[in-house]
Amino acid sequence: MKKRCVIVGYGGMGGWHARHILEAGAVELAGVYDIKKERLDLATEQGIYAYPSFEAVIADKTVDFIVIATPNEWHRPLAIAALEAGKHVISEKPVTLSTEDLDAIIEVANKCGKLFTAHQNRRWDCDYQMVRTAYKSGKLGYITNIESRYQGSRGIPGDWRGKKEHGGGMIFDWGIHLIDQMLGIVEDRKIERVYCRCDHITNDEVDDGFKLDLYWTGDLVTRIEVGTTNFIALPRFYIAGVDGTGIVNDWKDTCRLVMCRSWEDKDVAPVVTSAGFTKTMAPRDGKTTYEEIIPRPEVDVHDFYRNFADAIDGKATQIVTHNQLRRSMKVMEAAFASDALGAPVAFEDIETEPRTI
Repeated sequence: MKKRCVIVGYGGMGGWHARHILEAGAVELAGVYDIKKERLDLATEQGIYAYPSFEAVIADKTVDFIVIATPNEWHRPLAIAALEAGKHVISEKPVTLSTEDLDAIIEVANKCGKLFTAHQNRRWDCDYQMVRTAYKSGKLGYITNIESRYQGSRGIPGDWRGKKEHGGGMIFDWGIHLIDQMLGIVEDRKIERVYCRCDHITNDEVDDGFKLDLYWTGDLVTRIEVGTTNFIALPRFYIAGVDGTGIVNDWKDTCRLVMCRSWEDKDVAPVVTSAGFTKTMAPRDGKTTYEEIIPRPEVDVHDFYRNFADAIDGKATQIVTHNQLRRSMKVMEAAFASDALGAPVAFEDIETEPRTI
């Protein structure tokens, strides 16, 4: 028998959840709830049952779990109320605004014996999965640098995402995705320091972009960057090792690897520039390098709902764990602390755990 769920918050992400839940067929959409009447009316027009109140949602004994797709500051109170009412809970990201809030939810979930997780849907992004494959393949040699970024030119959204009281800003909005992905790529090292610089180009209240550097054991440095005033975007991913380099230009691209066949190159032709010449920066040719393409994998984001339904029945372990949620939250908190200080901050990493995706 399919698990029944209700989406609380029927805005952009609420609509996304509704479409994908209906497409997946793994769970049944019992209905939606939103504080705005026009959104309830829209759901009704679409043939989706609209609950009259949140209290009615958690009182419905036929509902197995709820999906919280509200502004960020409401995640904690809604999650706790639903858990205490006997419902399992999926929260949109960021799961909460602080580790303190997250721990409070986890405590209630454990006490009530209910599942709680966050919707980290971008673990199914092809660009992330290709770079994760490149990192783990060993083909690039010892990895020293990874860069992950999303850049656009439309500024920060003009809705609640631009307000501090609602948990707005790009670290909470896009940063949480890219942090979660980076933690999924680098599973064999721990973070030692965090250095973050936030942008306030179009918004003084919250960050409208940031540059976040994570310093890992083994001299690995990773850059996570989000920009909202970039009319020319830098590559989506760039990964460099001692023996090769990989690049994903944008989210529609494949992953191109260029690897070293031999460090010995005695016949280097200098590059002549307008101001001189150089051997150091002379490009390599096919004699000393070779290329490989990591193709885009087949992915199905609906596996998130299938997994959650199976986890409720004890047939699977939930993909996004409490430990992973806490680690990402601690990185975000360290990023804000570093930006306020204007300097790197030490980071006490927690135990990592292997991921299935």
